[in-house]
Amino acid sequence: MQESTDIAMHLIGMLHQKNPPLTETIKKMISTSYYFSGGNRHYELVKDLLPKEHHWIPIRGKMAALMAAYETINAPILIFVSGDPFFYGFGNTLKRLAPQLKLLSYPAFNCLQLLCHHQQIAYNDLTVVSLHGRPWKKLDEALLKQCPLIGILTDSKHNPAAIAERLLYYNITNYTIIVGEELGGGEEKVTALSLEEASSYEARKLNCVLLVQTAQERRPLSYADHEFRTLDGRPKMITKLPLRLLNMQLLTLNKANAFWDIGSCTGAVALDAKRHYPHLEVVAIEKRPVCDLIITENSRVQQTPGIEIIIDDFFNLDLDALPQPQSVFIGGHGGQLENLIRKVDEYLAKGGTVVMNTVLESSLTTFLKTYETLDYTLNKALKIDIDNNNTIHVLVAKKNK
Repeated sequence: MQESTDIAMHLIGMLHQKNPPLTETIKKMISTSYYFSGGNRHYELVKDLLPKEHHWIPIRGKMAALMAAYETINAPILIFVSGDPFFYGFGNTLKRLAPQLKLLSYPAFNCLQLLCHHQQIAYNDLTVVSLHGRPWKKLDEALLKQCPLIGILTDSKHNPAAIAERLLYYNITNYTIIVGEELGGGEEKVTALSLEEASSYEARKLNCVLLVQTAQERRPLSYADHEFRTLDGRPKMITKLPLRLLNMQLLTLNKANAFWDIGSCTGAVALDAKRHYPHLEVVAIEKRPVCDLIITENSRVQQTPGIEIIIDDFFNLDLDALPQPQSVFIGGHGGQLENLIRKVDEYLAKGGTVVMNTVLESSLTTFLKTYETLDYTLNKALKIDIDNNNTIHVLVAKKNK
């Protein structure tokens, strides 16, 4: 295909029905064109509308091969897509892989718009989440923000039943679920369900979901220490509530995309970080196997999904596989504080922040002396006494740019 912009790629949005309704303009383009493209499902829906003599380029497999096929054609191509080409659609792919192309778009309603129209739900405040080939992260973020209306693009793994099960698992029960199946087609189906009903619902392959909030939950800024499950016989082994709130400020999590909580124990700091900053990728690292269940249970009770829990010694981990942190909290170091600091320094982003709370003078000294040898700026150490316990040193080191 020529790189000049005089030849256009026409992106035609369509509903999932045989011989879909099309404008006269599009019908005329079809009758005078030879090259067409789309998925196999699209071909079955429109093949009776195409000229007898035509060439169909299937959209499947590797995109590089498809782009190469397009580039051999020095004529307009009509590309059939589902709904809106620029709503998680093929238009975005073309803009990314072949920005030189001239694209003309003829959108139809996308599936979530159709579902809202079917239920007469205003969607001006709709929060859209795609789980199609993606992890749970964006849904967790929307739930933690308590978005009142969440539209979800699903796949076979993240289907309506799995979505409902995840909400129930984390005790997020203030939503109902509406499932739309084969929307825009001759056999479309819309079903409103409770989360319990949806958890066993078997939806057809083509489906999307609306989560509709039934009530706004008023969650605390943080939870009291006694509301956390802790290590058996060690109820005081938790970062105390006043310190957690201070740490949230000192960690500058508002400027971070990823956060490591090393020596997470109960997960208290990690949970507060995720709840205050739902966008964060939060990694809770703890070597005691029993803490897996403890952190998981605290996450469920506090309705806080999305924390990655790693049970292993920090020094055994493949840190390259973790998201690069902009903020790190050192909750424990197993007597290897200097080594841990130097290892964290290898991965912490420039401008990143490390925070540690300690009652031990030896840890205070090691923290200060080690960071003095690195390119960091140290905040003045804070001293805090809580409930007449030992003085806690609150330490902050910022990596220079």
